[in-house]
Amino acid sequence: MSFDSRLSSVLHLLLHLMETQNAIPSDRLAAALNSNPVVVRRTMAGLRDAGLVSSEKGHGGGWRLACDPAHTTLLDVYRALGSPTLFALGNRSERPTCLVEQAVNAALNDTLQQAEALITAQLQALTLTALASDFQFRLKQAQSNQTLCAPQENPHAL
Repeated sequence: MSFDSRLSSVLHLLLHLMETQNAIPSDRLAAALNSNPVVVRRTMAGLRDAGLVSSEKGHGGGWRLACDPAHTTLLDVYRALGSPTLFALGNRSERPTCLVEQAVNAALNDTLQQAEALITAQLQALTLTALASDFQFRLKQAQSNQTLCAPQENPHAL
């Protein structure tokens, strides 16, 4: 099963952008995710269109945080990504004639709508500043020789 990891990836990048006043080039951001700079540019362009980041061209250019992290929620970021589907579950048929399948669809639809509402509320409650605070706490707890991201995950350091 494949997962859409764009939200996780973008939040990772936004936290790196919060750590510096300097623009970070796409290739450095891509290295942070073991990704391709073209993929990063394409994804970040959507965030730029939503006003979350800005870009600077030329030597010394790159990406900067353009939003107030204290007022930017994870839901804002999720929506900037186009509100990707939260669940891989779905109905076998959208307009079934079978009464059994109609009952199944009704139950699943209600359950998924309630779950989506809970997730949306949680995303709305968390800000980028809250994520950054959690990162800072974890950083203080880590040993001084540990990198920001564990070597087995990604050997980068921004």
